[in-house]
Amino acid sequence: MSRYRWVVLAAGTFAQASFAAMGIGIPAIAPALREHYDLSLPQLGVVLSAEWVGTLFTLLAWGLLADRIGERRVLGAGLAGCGLFLIAAGFAPNVPTLTLLLGAAGAAGAATNSASGRAVMHWFDADERGFALGIRQSAVPVGGIVAALVLPALGGVRGPFAFMGAFCLVGALAGFLLVRDRHVEETVHGEDVPWTLRDRRLWRLCFGSGIYLFAQVAVMSYVVLFLHDARHWSNASAALVLAAVQVLALALRIGVGRWSDVLGARLPPLRQLGVASFATLALAAVVLHGPGVVLVPLLVVAGGFGMAWNGLAFTAAAELAGARRSGAAIGFQQTVLSALGISAPIGFAAVVSAGSWRTAYALAALFPLAGALLLRPLRG
Repeated sequence: MSRYRWVVLAAGTFAQASFAAMGIGIPAIAPALREHYDLSLPQLGVVLSAEWVGTLFTLLAWGLLADRIGERRVLGAGLAGCGLFLIAAGFAPNVPTLTLLLGAAGAAGAATNSASGRAVMHWFDADERGFALGIRQSAVPVGGIVAALVLPALGGVRGPFAFMGAFCLVGALAGFLLVRDRHVEETVHGEDVPWTLRDRRLWRLCFGSGIYLFAQVAVMSYVVLFLHDARHWSNASAALVLAAVQVLALALRIGVGRWSDVLGARLPPLRQLGVASFATLALAAVVLHGPGVVLVPLLVVAGGFGMAWNGLAFTAAAELAGARRSGAAIGFQQTVLSALGISAPIGFAAVVSAGSWRTAYALAALFPLAGALLLRPLRG
């Protein structure tokens, strides 16, 4: 296969990293947002959910559009729109406007998920696909590392949003210029959407793996705020823990992708990651108010396992659908994640407000265990 596949992978990964910087960057500046807009914890949960709301309504549509017109145009247009909305969010005068702009940014940027993933699917054969998509999915922690290190240092709200917006605009340009649409003999048909919505295996795969997200959100969205409020860390110091999680997640996403290639199967590693996510986050909940030298490594490991699974679920969904329907299947899988992602930050914040941080983290740990059990009947 052409060496150009590595250029496509690099451009798609960079584009995805620029969009991921939004999802992880906003939690990294959560204390600044709360102070700037005078937010309660439940209100902050709504703001953190805005991106997920936006993506919920467009992911499947972007996937279908990528199947019809190719990845390049979808990737460039969607990510450019996301960048412009993020820059505008820095000037939002109130919380409703901020939430609306973040939702619009998520809706536009969702094009990146389907388009870049579909491009990698088409340019890499099955024996390299897990590794390639693992690299592509490493874009999320790469974007997270950049966001966690840069955004708190910028201070305030306007600077971080301008940085995230500019990052997305550069990612859009890279995707548009470097991602070529590889010809696939099969073309999308009208029955592909009903097929996607009827396939019970796809539903089980997407929902079973999707509820892993609750453990991921518990660490990704709230570890900075927890360390800032409950442990009295500075925003910058707490963000370094978030950056450490991204480093581990990056290595794990690539490693488990290659592992699945060697096994010739995606689901056994996916199930084992669910169990590991449960065990490490549950341990972190137990020692949540204990010595930092014990707690922080556990939070980092729990966050790493909480992020390691997505590439496998992404690959499994696309392979289940086949090349012709891969964009639709990826869009559907990401839509299920977005639907769950709306409730995860809000639900976690509500449990903290009504109970405690420990209760919220303990409950979040149960979701990947339940997901691993749901995936047991599936093979592949």
